[in-house]
Amino acid sequence: MGSMTTRRWVLAERPAGIPDDKTFKFEEQELPALEDGQVRVRVTHFSLDPGMRPALSRDTYVGATPIGSLITSAGIGIVEETRDEKLEVGDMVTGGFGWQSGLVVKGRHCVKHNPALFKGKVTPTAAIGVLGIPGMTSWFGLKNIAGLKNGETVLISSASGPVGATAGQLAKLMGAGRVVGIAGSKAKCDWLTAEAGFDASINYRDAANLEDAMREATGGGADIYFDNVGGEMLDAAINVLKPGGRIAVSGQLAEYNLDEPRGIRNTLPFITQRLTMQGFVVLDFVREFGPAAMQMAQWINEDKLLYREEVVDGIENAPAAYAGLFKGENFGRRLIKVS
Repeated sequence: MGSMTTRRWVLAERPAGIPDDKTFKFEEQELPALEDGQVRVRVTHFSLDPGMRPALSRDTYVGATPIGSLITSAGIGIVEETRDEKLEVGDMVTGGFGWQSGLVVKGRHCVKHNPALFKGKVTPTAAIGVLGIPGMTSWFGLKNIAGLKNGETVLISSASGPVGATAGQLAKLMGAGRVVGIAGSKAKCDWLTAEAGFDASINYRDAANLEDAMREATGGGADIYFDNVGGEMLDAAINVLKPGGRIAVSGQLAEYNLDEPRGIRNTLPFITQRLTMQGFVVLDFVREFGPAAMQMAQWINEDKLLYREEVVDGIENAPAAYAGLFKGENFGRRLIKVS
């Protein structure tokens, strides 16, 4: 019947700065017997999400993670026992499974993998990456929040990450005239232009003046800034947006580990350039995920959309792999393979 216990990571103490080995505690817990409508899932992979960092320290729109509680994340698993008539033993499912090796959950909180999506070049782990929250963030950030129009110039921060890399490629597929990505190494910048189809890239670590580098790479300014970073990078981007420019705020990677967030300071262009800036939670569009995922899966199989994954072996390595996200170590979607 499989394991009746789960190995899991919980919050041990609230971090100051980048989470370290004191932030998390590894424990084993017995799983309860199934009730009607529930399934027992063996988790095969779970994601490492920088966006859940604020909840480790303070209250957020999803609340604060309580001390002693499971660390949240998206996961993929196999149904090993079921009392839900819609799910069978052996079904592959996705859900908010967290940093753990197994769980008992209501069947309605699991999404069964759609065979129409996961075929050809689309791996099962894409369900928590390019066809999951990161990919949907890119899709709806461009279409619904930024309102991308044909021929526009798009500037993207953290462009080699799972959201940024997908956003840049989707922007081209949706009709953008020029797409520029900002990343933190030569290897990442080279990949953006040589493989991912970006028109230009900026290594922010090497830029003597980031604002000047943005203006040059965009050919005089951008219509859209897809913001995954915040802080000084956002401030610089504000100054290179064209009249009527839009900012879609997807993440604030530079701010998550600060006791006092820097925020933005260049506010005058919002008046003079008639700029707009909007943050969003992609789950607001969850009812529209299906058609978007189908289109993206088609583009993947047609070699029009690439995605990168970094799979780290072993649940015990989750904390160190998570901390590495904030040090620029990852190149693509970072996942844990539970072994």
